[in-house]
Amino acid sequence: MAADFGQFFINSLPDLLSGLGNTLLLTFVSIAAGFLLGVVLALGRVYGNKIINGFCVGYIELIRGTPLLVQLFIIYFGLPSIGIIFTPIQAALLGLSLNSGAYQAEYLRGSIQSVESGQMNAARSLGMNKLQSIRHVILPQALRISIPAWSNEFIYLLQYSSIAYIIQVTELTAEGKFIAAHTFRYLEVFAMIAVIYLGLTIISTEIIDRVAKHFSIPGIGAAKRTSLRDL
Repeated sequence: MAADFGQFFINSLPDLLSGLGNTLLLTFVSIAAGFLLGVVLALGRVYGNKIINGFCVGYIELIRGTPLLVQLFIIYFGLPSIGIIFTPIQAALLGLSLNSGAYQAEYLRGSIQSVESGQMNAARSLGMNKLQSIRHVILPQALRISIPAWSNEFIYLLQYSSIAYIIQVTELTAEGKFIAAHTFRYLEVFAMIAVIYLGLTIISTEIIDRVAKHFSIPGIGAAKRTSLRDL
């Protein structure tokens, strides 16, 4: 039986790795695009005028208040009705990025606001304008403080990128579903997928923990990772 499973695993591995490639693509692109969007939204919330702040708050609450699956359906199935068409992978990347950006914005906003206000005043007194003060003084500290919370966002995207199979993206879970449907070995296939996700989660967590320790600011920031998705 063990030999049979070993052969089955070897035969299935190329397809699973192909799906894993799309899973990692979705994760890394979405976390990067979401980070850029999150920085803009966070800065808009903290330093923007009433109009900018209102827009940022509205976007964040809209995205956080609706399921990711519904957002993907709107992008992939809804937008074509008004002439906007995306491929499955494009729709998944866009949906995950927009969703992640809203959550990352809140992590970053909290980190920005945790930096002492006196540091902005000190930077301005040294001749920096507001933008320079944010860029060179506030953001570097805020980014370091946000790493523990941000790490949960990366793990979230890694695991929940599997939702993309519903809009026909051939990521890891979708490839496993295809294999299971052809072989009827559902237990073995999804056990393998679970182990792969577990391994990736453990490796990612270890790497991010090391990064967080390296860039931590003594006496500032929480040692324990927290996630707005768990609230």
